[in-house]
Amino acid sequence: MNAAHDMGGMQAFGPVEIDACDAPGASPFHAEWERRVLAVTLAMGATGQWNIDTSRAARESLPPAQYLGSSYYEIWFEGLKKLLMAKGLASADEIASGRSHCAAKPNVRVLKAADVSAALLRGAPVERPATSPARFAVGDEVRTKLMNPPTHTRLPRYCRGKPGRIVAVRGTHVFPDENALGHGEHPQWLYTVRFDAKALWGPDTTASSVCVDCWEPYLDAARA
Repeated sequence: MNAAHDMGGMQAFGPVEIDACDAPGASPFHAEWERRVLAVTLAMGATGQWNIDTSRAARESLPPAQYLGSSYYEIWFEGLKKLLMAKGLASADEIASGRSHCAAKPNVRVLKAADVSAALLRGAPVERPATSPARFAVGDEVRTKLMNPPTHTRLPRYCRGKPGRIVAVRGTHVFPDENALGHGEHPQWLYTVRFDAKALWGPDTTASSVCVDCWEPYLDAARA
């Protein structure tokens, strides 16, 4: 998906500034509503109506002006609203009024308060057993595919169609491109690929190299 969220390497956005919430011991929230948005998002994710890749795709598909003009948790809230309406869990009128106008959707899992700590500690691991050998090994020269899918992908736009070298093999993990569409997990081998920064952004860059985790379907062997 080519959208406003994929801004790595883009110019004119200014320097990356350290937020006060990033200071050691500081609260990660600027306001109480942000804490509530995080809590509601996690609670709704536990219903099993969608997965983490679907939720990322919902946020990424916001209109560019809205995305760029919103704070982190505003983006989360807007993405959650889209999912709630798409899954029939709430209508636009119900979200606007803050009240239910009809009976709740049946057979939806509920994360109860007493179970929150255990659920957070358990997490949601995405590593899966390998069903085939890895195509690449550490040291292999590869090239990312030049792809522009209309749906979710974790391959950043700035490193598509670029040469790199495998520096680590990470095992097999849920493939987000398929999982976001509800097509199943389709686990794929995951690699860390190091790219020369000049290959990505030309000779004027001040960076030396960039490492990106890439699933096997994103990669081709480098041409001899």
